[in-house]
Amino acid sequence: MTVSRRISAVLTVALLLFFTVGPVAMAQDSGTGLASRPEALGASGSAKLDEILRRQIESADNDTSALIGSNLPNPSSPASGLLGGLGPLADEGQLFDPRFGTGTVLASSQTPGATVLVQNGGVRWLNFRAGPLRFWGGWALIAVLVLLALFLLIRGRIRVKAGRSGIRIERFAPIERFGHWLLAGSFVLLGITGLISLYGRVGLIPVMGRELFATLAAGSKWVHDSTSWAFMVGLLLVFVMWVARNIPNRADLTWLAKGGGMFSKNTHVPARKFNAGQKLMFWGVVILGVSISVSGLSMLFPFQMPLFAKTFGIINDLGLPGLFGADPLNTALVPHEEMQLSQTWHAIVAFAFLCLIFGHIYIGTVGMEGAFEAMGEGDVDLNWAREHHDLWVAELEAERKLPPTGASAPAE
Repeated sequence: MTVSRRISAVLTVALLLFFTVGPVAMAQDSGTGLASRPEALGASGSAKLDEILRRQIESADNDTSALIGSNLPNPSSPASGLLGGLGPLADEGQLFDPRFGTGTVLASSQTPGATVLVQNGGVRWLNFRAGPLRFWGGWALIAVLVLLALFLLIRGRIRVKAGRSGIRIERFAPIERFGHWLLAGSFVLLGITGLISLYGRVGLIPVMGRELFATLAAGSKWVHDSTSWAFMVGLLLVFVMWVARNIPNRADLTWLAKGGGMFSKNTHVPARKFNAGQKLMFWGVVILGVSISVSGLSMLFPFQMPLFAKTFGIINDLGLPGLFGADPLNTALVPHEEMQLSQTWHAIVAFAFLCLIFGHIYIGTVGMEGAFEAMGEGDVDLNWAREHHDLWVAELEAERKLPPTGASAPAE
């Protein structure tokens, strides 16, 4: 047998073991995070592994005593259980230590998790990513788009009822628009490249082939990682500039009670510069943006920002799992599981973020006449402002910041 054929045979066996033993381990390892040693592997797990190795070595006519040691049972003795076992001679650490990163496992690399050779969460994470995450996340996006299309069909576009006055007033300063478009533009790039990463294997490889998709995927990863910094800067700018105007007040309760006039063509709802719907959007963007940024940073700097073990500990201390009749969350997470949980949380928040932004894009484009002008040009028609933000217009009038009647403020 040539060297290349031997290498191919070894790789084939390795792949077969991965795709056959992996799903079985996934099915047996239920629960959150790592189970305890006996629960994860069973008391005879190490014995079974040693027995498998012994039989493989014997079939290759190798010296079993030199490779495994003198703890092997007599090959002629009857085997117990499915594959036989070592019984009292079993050394459970041979299997537990590489899985949990304990014992005397040595590695040339000193990075976190280097001594964890096998970890329980990998298959569980992969199955969730390729299964429920991809399935339900995709349907959530489709459902939001369908609902928005139905709403437009039933309600129609919200028009300026009094017609355009021809008088323009400044709604957002250039720095405000810069912060908004920095955040919005980077979010669009992040959303597209993230979806390519998640759905590329099932949606793009059949269309463009593996080689072309490999180039696209590598480029998407670079764009995603690089654009994340612009997103975080934009998020910070938007928060600093608008947080003071997005504090809830009593007028917001009236706006919410009347649905913002969105469901009736004859309802006028008073509002300041930001109405209650825009405030909900603002705080949703801030909360989801901070969360997705933190989980993203943990992936940009692998194994340097463990988030979930400490978080689970706090949740357990508060007794929250018990309120729902659940067991305490597992806090014994190896570094690999921290990364898998960060990626999972990052993707879940991203889907929620996309659903939220779909609504924002709808209102700012086809949903409401004149809305896009606020961010596209910086100024809006006076009649539009009176119909949607009359309390804000009253503030400008009191401060004498409105142009005189019959005059038009120059567009930027």
